[in-house]
Amino acid sequence: MTSLKNNIQSNRLGDLEIIENFTDIAPLLTEKQVLVASERCLFCYDAPCINACPTAIDIPLFIRKINTGNAHGAAKEILSANILGGSCARVCPTETLCEEACVRNTHEDAPVSIGRLQRYAVEHLDPARGYPFTRAPETHKHVAVVGAGPAGLACAHRLAREGHQVTIFEAAKKPGGLNEYGIAEYKLVNDYAQQEVQFVLQIGGIDIQYEKVLGRDFSLQNLRDSYAAVFLGIGMGDCNGLNIPGEDLHGVEDAVDYISELRQADSLAKLPVGKRIVVIGAGMTAIDIAVQSKKLGADNVTIVYRRNQQAMGASKHEQELAQTHGVGFVFNAQPKQILGDENGLQSMQFNRTASDATGKLVTTDEVISVPCDVVFKAIGQKLQPSFLNQDTEHPNLCQSGRLAVNEQMQTSLSGVYAGGDCIKGKDLVVEAVDHGNRAAQAIHQFLQEDKH
Repeated sequence: MTSLKNNIQSNRLGDLEIIENFTDIAPLLTEKQVLVASERCLFCYDAPCINACPTAIDIPLFIRKINTGNAHGAAKEILSANILGGSCARVCPTETLCEEACVRNTHEDAPVSIGRLQRYAVEHLDPARGYPFTRAPETHKHVAVVGAGPAGLACAHRLAREGHQVTIFEAAKKPGGLNEYGIAEYKLVNDYAQQEVQFVLQIGGIDIQYEKVLGRDFSLQNLRDSYAAVFLGIGMGDCNGLNIPGEDLHGVEDAVDYISELRQADSLAKLPVGKRIVVIGAGMTAIDIAVQSKKLGADNVTIVYRRNQQAMGASKHEQELAQTHGVGFVFNAQPKQILGDENGLQSMQFNRTASDATGKLVTTDEVISVPCDVVFKAIGQKLQPSFLNQDTEHPNLCQSGRLAVNEQMQTSLSGVYAGGDCIKGKDLVVEAVDHGNRAAQAIHQFLQEDKH
C-alpha cells in the first residue's frame, strides 16, 4: 500500500466520472471497420511485420482470414504463436513493432491497424467450437515455473501442450503478473487479465500455487531437486531509487506500487490522488501513471526527464496520449532534491542538463523548481538477487544485473531457464511471451534428452 493516504485526499471525482474516464481506451472495431482495415493489408510475401513481431505471428495470414469472414481461424493462428495474443493486442506498442514495419507506413499513408485487428480476431474465437489446443500424450515429466506473469504463463502453456505437467509458483494472490498489476487500467478493462489466465489454464496439466515466494518458501535448489526442469519468470522485484535528499518524505512513491494498488482497488474514486504531481521517468510506466493520475482528478501532472524528448522510451503514440490528457513535459532536468515536511511535499528541484561536444549528458548549475504534493518514481526496476541467498550454486548475472541466458533461454545452471523482465530485454509483454515460448521449446528438448 502507498503512503499517499497519510496526506493526500481522495474522491476528487465522483464514481460516474471515474468510470467514464477508465472505459476502454481503444474499443473493439465494428464489423464494417474491420472489413475496411483488413482490406488495406497488401498480404506481403516475406512480410516485414512478421519479423517485427517478437512472437512471429503470421500477420498477413490472420488478416486474410478475417477478411474472408473466418475470425475464429484468425484467432487460432494468433494464439498458436502467442497464447496471450488478446492482451498483447491491447497493450503492445504496435506503433513501434509490427505497424512501424508495415510497408504502408509512409509519409503519405498509414500502417494497417494490426493491433486492433488482432484484438478483433481473438475476441471472436468461438468457444462453441471447443478449446483450440490439445495436450500431447502424458510424458510424466514435471516442470516448475516461478511466476505466473506473461513469460511464465506462455512457458507453462507450451509445455502443457507437449504433455508435460507444470506447477507455477506465484508470489502474489492472483496470477497475471504485469497484466494484472502493472498495466494501465484503461488498457485492460473488465478483468481481462484474469479471463486470459483462465483461457490459458484450459489446456490442463497446469497447477498454480499462490503466495509462494522464491527464497522464502522454497529455494532454487529445492526446485532443482524436485522437478525435471525450472523456468524463472520472476520479474524484477525492486524499484530503482533517485538517491537524492527528500526521497523518503511522505508523498514520494514508486509508480509501479501505485498502479498495482489502482488495479486492485474496489473503488477508484476512493484512491488518494495528489493535486500537483511530478512523474520522474520517460517510459511506458511514466505515461501510465501520469495519464491515470489525470483520469483520477489530479489538477496538474508533469513528466520530468533528464534527457530530451527524442530519447524517451515511451512511444510517440504514448507521448501523444499523455499530451491529449493534459500532461505536461519538462525535458533536460536532473532530479536534485525534494522539499517538504511532515505536512507534505512542497516542490522538487532539478538541475538543467545539456549534451557536451561528445554527446555525453552533463549537469549544469541552472536549477528549476516544480511545485508538487506527490512525486512518482518511474525510473525502472532492478532484480533483487536475495532470493538466491539459500542456494550454494547461483545462476550467473549479466552486466545489467539481470539473469544471464543463452539463445535457448538457459541460465548458467543445467535445467534452469529464465525469461521476461528478469533477463535483459525491452520489458514488453509480447517479448516475455516470446521468452516463455522459446524456453518451453528448449525445456521440451532437454526433457526428451533426459533418460531418467
